[in-house]
Amino acid sequence: MKPLDVRRLGRVPYQDALALQRALVEDRRAGRIGDVLLLLEHPHVITLGTRRDSARANVLATPERLAELGVELSDTGRGGDVTYHGPGQLVAYPILDLKPDRADVYNYVRNLEQVMIEVSRTFGVEAGQIEGLTGAWVGGSKIGAIGVRIQRWVTSHGFAYNVNTDLAFFHLIVPCGISARGVTSLQKL
Repeated sequence: MKPLDVRRLGRVPYQDALALQRALVEDRRAGRIGDVLLLLEHPHVITLGTRRDSARANVLATPERLAELGVELSDTGRGGDVTYHGPGQLVAYPILDLKPDRADVYNYVRNLEQVMIEVSRTFGVEAGQIEGLTGAWVGGSKIGAIGVRIQRWVTSHGFAYNVNTDLAFFHLIVPCGISARGVTSLQKL
């Protein structure tokens, strides 16, 4: 097992965290650092994945409404559609080199899901996976979303786990482009 440098950063603006991830990915790729896990939360921000056209279509609020609520809108470079990040949400950004023995995207994503499922279980909440969908789910509602980027087997981005998140902000979007399912939080459950 490789050592992991865990950094608890508190509340970090999204663009600052994105810049930090990019720098750490370059350092990890060059071998200047080992594996790193960033744990933080963001001020209100809606992030768009690499499916930008569909992600933008899944933002329901007008730019004026987002500005009124103090919600930033940001492109990310990660996979996935659209999601919300904000206070009360644990965001984890693993910067890992998956070579040589962990170079499997499918397993990596399933492992991130399993982390959120195990955290939920620790608090007495039975979360699980839903076939064909990513994330951690409790019934039909998502408690944790995943959006990753993997370049030359070095990871960035990661997951967002709703602890005591104000779920009303998810009404500004179609979370992950999935309109038939809800969103929940540990506090609500």
